[in-house]
Amino acid sequence: MNFKNYIRNVSDFPEKGIVFKDITPLLQDSIALAAAKNALLQMLGDNTVDKVVGMESRGFFFAPMLAIDLNAGFVPVRKPGKLPFSKISETYSLEYGEDVLEMHSDAISKGDKVLIHDDVLATGGTASAVCKLVERLGGEIVQCNFLLELQFLNGAEKLAGYPIASLMKF
Repeated sequence: MNFKNYIRNVSDFPEKGIVFKDITPLLQDSIALAAAKNALLQMLGDNTVDKVVGMESRGFFFAPMLAIDLNAGFVPVRKPGKLPFSKISETYSLEYGEDVLEMHSDAISKGDKVLIHDDVLATGGTASAVCKLVERLGGEIVQCNFLLELQFLNGAEKLAGYPIASLMKF
């Protein structure tokens, strides 16, 4: 299946000059959605996974589905103030400033095999911050996988040393 046929370009969103890759057409088509989930699982190969970590908010679309099929737990990573229990945080750089991500402090156990999933690999800042959170709790990153990768933003460079897989590359 050519998944790129289900990605819509939206010009000047969220700001002028940006061409946003909208995944909602893929999400709205049950056959494409199931095929994308299965393709993401295939990219993992025979790796064993204990936890699937998904980042707010679009990482929440596929990460729980992957976790179910992998017989693994799902771990949400959120913006500050959204998680109710004891948490750890990681600050990371954005193009114009900084942001913070949080994870529950008991979400990952030492030695857990972890799949990190997000919808898009852009600059790599979010995924890199999540890798640091997972490793601080003793998790071992099996793979960082993405629905799509914007190669021109060189996000894979921030994830050097981690296995990366992307279903689509732009």
